[in-house]
Amino acid sequence: MPSKTVDNVVKTMEDETDTTVGAKALKIKAKDGKKMKNKEEEVEMDIECPIPKKKKKSKLAEDHIDLNGNTDISEPPKKKNKNRVQEESKKKQKKTAIVEINEQSLPDTPEPTPIQTPSQSDDSTSESDKEPPEQTPEQKKGDFSNFRISDHTIRKLKGRGVSYLFDIQAQTFDSVYDGYDVLAQARTGTGKTFSFAIPLIEKLQLEESGEVKGHPPKVLVLAPTRELAIQVARDFSLIAQKMSVCCFYGGTPYNSQVRAIKNGIDILVGTPGRIKDHLENNNLDLSKLKHVVLDEVDRMLDMGFAEHVEEILAHSYKKDGDTNPQTLLFSATCPPWVYNVAKKYMKPNCKRVDLIGTKTQRTATTVEHLAIACSFFSQRPALIGDIIKLYSGCNGRVIIFCETKKEASGLALNEAIKQSCQALHGDIAQNQRETTLRGFRNGSFAVLVATDVAARGLDIPEVDLVIQCSPPKDVDSYIHRSGRTGRAGRTGMCICLYQKREEYQLRDVERIAGIKFKRVGPPSTTDLLNSSRKDALRLLDSVPATAAEYFRDSAEKLIEKKGAVDALAAALAHISGAASFGQRSLLNFTESYTTLQLTCSQEMPSMGYAWSSIKEQLGDEFNSIIQRMTCMKGKMGVCFDVPCNKVKEIQENWKDGRRWKLTFPTELPELEERPGGNRGGRDRFNGAGRQHGGRGFRRGGGGNFGGRGRGGQKRGFGQAFHLLTC
Repeated sequence: MPSKTVDNVVKTMEDETDTTVGAKALKIKAKDGKKMKNKEEEVEMDIECPIPKKKKKSKLAEDHIDLNGNTDISEPPKKKNKNRVQEESKKKQKKTAIVEINEQSLPDTPEPTPIQTPSQSDDSTSESDKEPPEQTPEQKKGDFSNFRISDHTIRKLKGRGVSYLFDIQAQTFDSVYDGYDVLAQARTGTGKTFSFAIPLIEKLQLEESGEVKGHPPKVLVLAPTRELAIQVARDFSLIAQKMSVCCFYGGTPYNSQVRAIKNGIDILVGTPGRIKDHLENNNLDLSKLKHVVLDEVDRMLDMGFAEHVEEILAHSYKKDGDTNPQTLLFSATCPPWVYNVAKKYMKPNCKRVDLIGTKTQRTATTVEHLAIACSFFSQRPALIGDIIKLYSGCNGRVIIFCETKKEASGLALNEAIKQSCQALHGDIAQNQRETTLRGFRNGSFAVLVATDVAARGLDIPEVDLVIQCSPPKDVDSYIHRSGRTGRAGRTGMCICLYQKREEYQLRDVERIAGIKFKRVGPPSTTDLLNSSRKDALRLLDSVPATAAEYFRDSAEKLIEKKGAVDALAAALAHISGAASFGQRSLLNFTESYTTLQLTCSQEMPSMGYAWSSIKEQLGDEFNSIIQRMTCMKGKMGVCFDVPCNKVKEIQENWKDGRRWKLTFPTELPELEERPGGNRGGRDRFNGAGRQHGGRGFRRGGGGNFGGRGRGGQKRGFGQAFHLLTC
C-alpha cells in the first residue's frame, strides 16, 4: 500500500479521536442539567466511533497481526502520562495493522470480528465479487437468464427448489413461447409439466388483461387421471400471477365448477370425462382457446380416451384452420402411432423434441431395477413386507402397484405389511382419494398401494422404492410406474416380483425399455436383522427425554437383572420386531426352509453331477428332502432348499473336498438363466414336442405343449410344465 494512503488513514483515525474527546467534554458539561443530558444523548447517537468502539477496533487490529490465531481480549491498563516513545510505537502498530487488514480483501461492512474490517485497497476484491461455484453444462444451458422469464416467476420457482430449467424445459421453452406446436418426449421425472406451464404463463402475463366477467378459458390442459390433473393445476397456480386456474374432474360437485365458469377462467385443467359433461350441458365455451395441452398424450389418444378427446377438441379445432389453438403434446412414452394420430391436430411447422430418441434406456437413469422371484401368490404380502423393511426402512416412502383394484385393497389391509399403508384406486370416493394422496405427500403414512391411477405424472417427493407385484401387461406401464421414484435427479429403486412363467415378460421389458434387471433373492433373515437394527437405533434417537424419564426405574431394574448390554440388546430386538423373523428360503421365500449353496471348483457338465455328489456323501434319503435345485451362474455350483430341521444333520454328514464346498449363503448368488426363447422357453417345445413330452405329447398331435389333441394331453402338458418350472 502506498505510504500516502496509510497517512490518510491514520489522519482519519486521529480526527475520529478528536471527535470522541469532544464527546467526553459534552458528557462532563451535561452532568447537572436534564436538558444538557438530552443533548448529550443526541450527540452520542450522531457519533459513529465512540471511545469503546475505537479501543475494540485497535485491539482487533492487533489481534489480526498475530498469525498464530492468539488473541488478547484483556484491556490494557490506562495510563495518564505516556512518553513519546510509547506514542510513536503505538502509532507504528496502527499503521502496520491497517496495512495488513487492507491486504486481506475484506467486506466493506465492519463487524465486531477480526476479519470484517473496512477494506481500503483498490486491488482487492470483496466476497460479493468472488466467482460463484462452477456450473454444470446442464445448469449453464438452463440458467434463467437465458430465457424470457419474469422475476416473479423466478422467485416462485426458487421457492419450489428449482434453480435452473431442466433439459426438456430448456429445449421446449422458446418453441412454446413463440407459438409453435410441440410434440415432446422425455424420461419420467424430468419436469415435463413446467415445460409447458412456464412459457404459457409468461406469454399470458404479457398480454393485455381487461377480460370481462365470465370470459372463456385461454388454455386447456387435458390429463388422463384426476390426481395428475390436480397436480398440473397446482403447478400452474404456483407461478400464475393474477390469473384464474381451475381444475375440473369427476367425483366433485358441479355447482362450484359452474360458478367458476361464470366468473371467468384463464387456465382450465381437467379430465376428459368432466370437461365433456360441461360441454354437453352448454356450461363451457372452448371456442376462444389459444393453447391446448395433452399431458401423457399416448394415454389421451389411445382407445380409452380418444373418442372423448376428439369430441372436446372439435369445439375449438377446424379442419385446415389457421386459427386453431397452439397444440402441445407431452409424454414419457410416445409410440409411433401417436405421431400419426397427432398430425390432424398439429400445424405442419410443429416442433418435435425427443430426449430419448435412439437411446436404449427409456426409464430414468437414476433408478436401479431389481427382480425377485415369488412362486406362490399367497407369499407375496409377507415378501413385500420384508422388501420394504430391507430396501426402504421404517422411514422411507413406498408405492406398491397392483394390477386390479381388489388386489390393491386386499394388500393394503394385509397384516404382513407392518408399515402404515393405504389404498388408492378408481373405486375409492374422490374426496378420500385426495385425502389419501395428500397424506402420503405429507408423510402421514409410508406405503401407498395403488393401481395405475398413480402411475402417470404424479410428482411425489422422496419416494424411495417402487414395488410392482407382477410384471405389467405392457412395457410403457412399467416405464411410468418406475418413474414414480428417482425423480428430479434423485436416486430410487424399482423391484418387480414375478413367477417363473412370467420371465418372458421381464425379458420383454429389458429389451424394449433398454434396462437390465438384477435378479436377487428374497431378503434373508440376516439382511432383515441388520436393517431392523439400524431402524431401532434411529427410533431410539427420536425418543424425547421426557418420555424416557418414565422408564428409568424399569431400566435400572432390568440392568441389574440382565446386565446393561444384554438388556439393551433385548430392547432393540423387540423394537425392531426381530423376534418375529423366521427362517425362509432364498429361492422362493418358503417358510421353514433354508437355502444351501454347493460350489464346484470347475464347470459342471450337468446338474446330475451335483446330485450324484450329494448322494455319495449324504445317501439316498436326502435326495427326497432337497427341493428347488438351481444352477449358479456359469454352472459353477448349485443352490437348493432343505427343511430347517435337517440342516444340522446335513452339516454333520457333509465333508468339504477338493471339488465341492457347502456353505449357507446370506444372499442368493447369481443364477443361471433358464435356456429357451421368449415366453419361458416355450419355443423349446414347439412342434411335435417329442423331446420331453413323452407319450402324451405324441398323442396330443403337436402344437405348443402338446396342443389339445386326441388324448394324453393332460399328462403331456404336466410333464412339460414340470420341466419348465423345476
